[in-house]
Amino acid sequence: MCSVFCFRKCQDAVSGCTQLDRESVTLELRKSGDLVPDPPQLCPERYCLGTPIVYSPVKADLAGNIKKIRAVYESNPTKFKTLKNILEAEKEMYGAAWPKTGATLALMWLKRGLKFIQVLLQSISDGERDDENPNLIRVNALKAYEIALKKYHGWMLQKLFAGSVYALPYKSDLLKALEKGKNVNEEETMEKIHQFLAKATPVLDAVYEMYAKTNAELNYKA
Repeated sequence: MCSVFCFRKCQDAVSGCTQLDRESVTLELRKSGDLVPDPPQLCPERYCLGTPIVYSPVKADLAGNIKKIRAVYESNPTKFKTLKNILEAEKEMYGAAWPKTGATLALMWLKRGLKFIQVLLQSISDGERDDENPNLIRVNALKAYEIALKKYHGWMLQKLFAGSVYALPYKSDLLKALEKGKNVNEEETMEKIHQFLAKATPVLDAVYEMYAKTNAELNYKA
C-alpha cells in the first residue's frame, strides 16, 4: 500500500495510493523509497515552491522528520509495521515525555507539512486564484499556510512565511515542475492533480484522525 508518503516528490503528483486501513493506518514502509526522499530534491533543478534558498529549510525539515521515522521503522520492521505501532510503542517507551519526542513528534510535523502541500494543490485544483494575477499562487499558498501551519508558528515564522510568498513560482512553472519539466497541457495536469488528491487526501486524513484518537496532537508554537 502506498501511504501518506505518496507526497514524496512534488513531481510525482500522480503516484498511486491504494486503500488504507483507517483503524490502524497500515502504511507499508518496507521500502525506504516509499518515504519522502532523504534528501533527493523535491523537484528537478529547483524546488516546486520556488527559490531553493527560501524553501531549503522546509525541505530540510521534511527530510529530517522522515529520517527519524524511517530510523524507528528500520530498527524493527516487524514491530513497527504501521505508524500506529510506532506511536503506541513510543508512548510506552517515553512515558511522560510522549508525544513531544521521537518519531511521534517527527510525524506530527511531517503531516502538517504534507497538509500544506495537500491544501495548496487542492486550492489550485479548485480554481481558486487572484483574478488580477491569475498566474500567481500566493492566494493558494496563504490559504494552505492558514489551514496547515500558521497556528503552530510563532510571530517570527509567520512573518518569514508572509515574506516568502513573493518568491513563489508562477502557477505555470509549478505545473511544469509537477510534469518533470515537460510541456504542460494544463487541463491534463490538473486532472492528474485531482486524481492524486482523491487518493492521497483520505490517507493524510487518517493520520490526523489517528493523532486525535491517541491524544498525540500538540498545539505548541515553534
